[in-house]
Parts: sequence; structure tokens; C-alpha cells
Amino acid sequence: MVWLIGNKGMLGSEVALELTENGIDFVGTDREVDITAPAALTDFVCAQRKSVDSIVNCSAYTAVDQAEDEPERARVLNETGVKNIARTANTLGAKIIHISTDYVFDGTAAAPYTEDMPVNPVGVYGATKAAGEKALCAETDAFYILRTAWLYGKYGKNFVRTIINAMNSRDEIKVVSDQFGTPTYAKDLASVIVRIIQSNADGKRAPFGIYHYTGLGQTSWYEFTLEIQKQALRRGLLTRKCTVRPCVTADYPTKARRPAYSVLCKDKIQRVLGIQIPAWEVSLAAFLDDSRR
Repeated sequence: MVWLIGNKGMLGSEVALELTENGIDFVGTDREVDITAPAALTDFVCAQRKSVDSIVNCSAYTAVDQAEDEPERARVLNETGVKNIARTANTLGAKIIHISTDYVFDGTAAAPYTEDMPVNPVGVYGATKAAGEKALCAETDAFYILRTAWLYGKYGKNFVRTIINAMNSRDEIKVVSDQFGTPTYAKDLASVIVRIIQSNADGKRAPFGIYHYTGLGQTSWYEFTLEIQKQALRRGLLTRKCTVRPCVTADYPTKARRPAYSVLCKDKIQRVLGIQIPAWEVSLAAFLDDSRR
């Protein structure tokens, strides 16, 4: 049985749907089981009638700017919580699929980041996620760390929906054009998570380790916004004309620093799982179509 932690979040909701559609037995939990309390994890496991062989951890402190004001809260969730989950997995003999982020890198690279490049986070959020990765690696060898970036999806707040709402209510918006990365549709990432679980079940287990997964290609937040506008117009999701203007990061100050370049190399996961990753523009179209249903 799979234990899905953080089943009510943007990604966790999609993973739950994918598990159900693929007939995979799972149990989902969210805040009702406190990952920062080892006893809560143990009590939950003891209450289950079936054994847990895989844990998918979609829980995290993800408020990037707020983390600068709440570093201890972010650390407890993103590091201590992960350590507790790893220790529970060791007790069960279970494998872990853990979600991490491009924010573990400093954004100074000139080419896509590979899994073996050194981490160097520039803010509290990235630092606590990097610490969570380290804690997981120290506790168990039976893990998959999936680093992703610019995640959006049908469930919960996300950049795509926020931008469409802004364009429907304003004559002009400004979006930063000097931060580069790759958008990721949560549904795509959920399908990869299930693919990894299935690889363990069919005897062709994907090697444990760190993997990167986002959409294919790269863009800036400004170019991403222009593509959202173009595709939303085609689908009648925009009701007015809005001018989108580029700006630089210095014009849009935030409490936490963002990596200027956080494109992740996906060669490893494509090779190991034998998957074709859709271009980020294609996934955006799928998301907008799904959102209308």
C-alpha cells in the first residue's frame, strides 16, 4: 500500500487521482497526521490494516517569502518532518518518493542544472528544502528525490490562474523577464510519481536517487505570461484586453531572493523511466482545457 502524505495540496490531489485511476491501493493524510511529531506517524502506521511499502511525501512549507519571517517553522516542516518520515519508512522497510525544488540552487548557472551539481540555496525556503534532502539521504538509501519547479495545477492557488484573473481585472500588468525556469503541470508530475511506484511493483525498479522533473524547454515569467494570455484568449478565458509589460527583478522586490536561472536538466529521468516529457506549452494547454471541465 502507498501512503500519500499531503494528499490535499496541489500536487497531492493530483497524485491521489492518478493512484486511483491506476488501481493502486493507497491511504492519504494531510495535517491530521503531524509529520513533525514522530509519535503521530507511528500511531497512524499502527492503525493501518495493510502494510505500507511506499511513502509519497508531497507535504512541505512552500510560502517562499513568508519563510524569511518564519525560518524555524519552515525548518521544522521541511527538514525535521522529512527526517521523521524517513525514520518511519525505515521502520516499515518502505521506499520514499520526496518532492523537492529548484530553489536548492543559487540560480547562477548558465546551463540546466543536473542532479549531481552542488546545492547552494539563497533563501530560507531553499535552505530548508536542501536540509530536508540531506536529512533524507542520511536516514535511508531507499529514496527518490524529485526536484521540480514553477509548479501549477488545478487544485489550489497557482501562477496561471492568478495571471488570468489579473488580466481580467486590469488594463496593464508587469511581469519579471530576467528570471528563467520551466513551468510544471502538477498532473504531469503526478503521473511520473505513479510511474516510479509502478516500476517498483513490476520488478523493474528505477534506481534510487535524485531526479529532476519539469516541463520541457525553458522560459521567463514574462514569456510564460504571454503564452498564458495567448492560450487563454483562444479559449475565451479572457474578457478584456490587457497589456503585459516586462520588468526586471529589481523593479519587483520580494522578501526572498529567487534564483535568476533555475532550469533543471531532465535527461536522467527520461533515460531511466523511458518517458517523453511534454513541452511546457503543451502542458499549459492541457491544464487550461482540464480547468474548463
